[in-house]
Amino acid sequence: MIHKPIRYTEILKDPKFISWQLSPDESLDSYWQKLLYDNPDLEIEVDKAIKYLKEKSFNKSSLTAKEKEELLNRIHKTYKLKDNRSNIVKYLKYTIAGCVATAFLIFGISILFKSERTNLDIINDGIIAGELQQSEDIMFVTDESSKSYNVNIDIKLDKDGNAEITQKNNISEKLDIKTKAKNLNSLIVPYGKRTTLTLSDGTKIWVNSGSVIEFPSQFSGDRRDVFLSSGEIYIEVAENIEKPFYLNTSEYKIRVYGTAFNVSSYNNSKSTVALVEGEVSLIKQGETEEFHLTPNEMATFNNDTYSFSKENVEIINHISWKDGYLSLEKTPMIDVLEKIERYYNLTFNFDRDVNLQNRTCSGKIYLSENLDNVMTTIALLTSTEYRKENNNIYITNENNNK
Repeated sequence: MIHKPIRYTEILKDPKFISWQLSPDESLDSYWQKLLYDNPDLEIEVDKAIKYLKEKSFNKSSLTAKEKEELLNRIHKTYKLKDNRSNIVKYLKYTIAGCVATAFLIFGISILFKSERTNLDIINDGIIAGELQQSEDIMFVTDESSKSYNVNIDIKLDKDGNAEITQKNNISEKLDIKTKAKNLNSLIVPYGKRTTLTLSDGTKIWVNSGSVIEFPSQFSGDRRDVFLSSGEIYIEVAENIEKPFYLNTSEYKIRVYGTAFNVSSYNNSKSTVALVEGEVSLIKQGETEEFHLTPNEMATFNNDTYSFSKENVEIINHISWKDGYLSLEKTPMIDVLEKIERYYNLTFNFDRDVNLQNRTCSGKIYLSENLDNVMTTIALLTSTEYRKENNNIYITNENNNK
């Protein structure tokens, strides 16, 4: 039996589901029939997942036999990589993480076969890396339709479930996105883009590059649930003591006691929660014990031990991204470059002789719209030079090219 709600976006990540849709056989049919029989509430979400795949032309007829075989091989190969995890993590990942990212499905199966980017072959924590870099558009997906935007946007939901979307160029539109009680909308923010989202209860969320978040048009029932599939958000939760707020990730959920905090949960990095004000508790999925945080504390989730640790931090270093700059205090330069990669949707390349591995950085880097301003700062901090080719930045030691 499944002991926690499973959403269609999570089903889309299940390798058995993808295999079932691509190459159904008696074993897979039997597996899914039994799963649906034991969990009748899951049928709606499975139907939504099937419908979603069909709408995105992700089905048997849209792929050649060779393409289908290649995709299935990747799915099964990725799934086998998970066998080295602990039993608890394997159980959770089996049901809610899987091998194919939601964003991978949304941004198109054709990327797998047409892209020449080698990082598509790198698999990190069940995610085929590189997919969020491939799209340049923010996507807002509802039950009825999907909308895409090639500039940063602000989304505001009113108490009736209507959305007003304002683009960076000040063009605005109003959408009626009311959905059924338990249905969720999806917001996919690719690398190089950012979004703010105001929920129907007044909660405001800053969504960083490379993030996938799910939320209802209106909150029903006795609690408010939002789901972060991957990425990073800063959130200021509207107070409502009668309806507690929960932010859910695949590993844990955060119970909010009226507060502001930052969550970073990228698939190739450790997941962290940094508390600005108020109080939160972290609860591992499938458990009830609460791990509490107070302001200026940050919790880190360790996948290997399936446990939390916490430390006191300079909180501005973890939330400054939402205001357009990076505040750094002895931050490893590799981590800095990773943040800049996501922010601008680019890739850094450097040789082993470029001394970045042991360098740290303190101070501020303003994330200007002019990338050269940022790279000039990086070059000064690291005594390096750079050259740009499309979305690739090549870093070399000073005087190497002279």
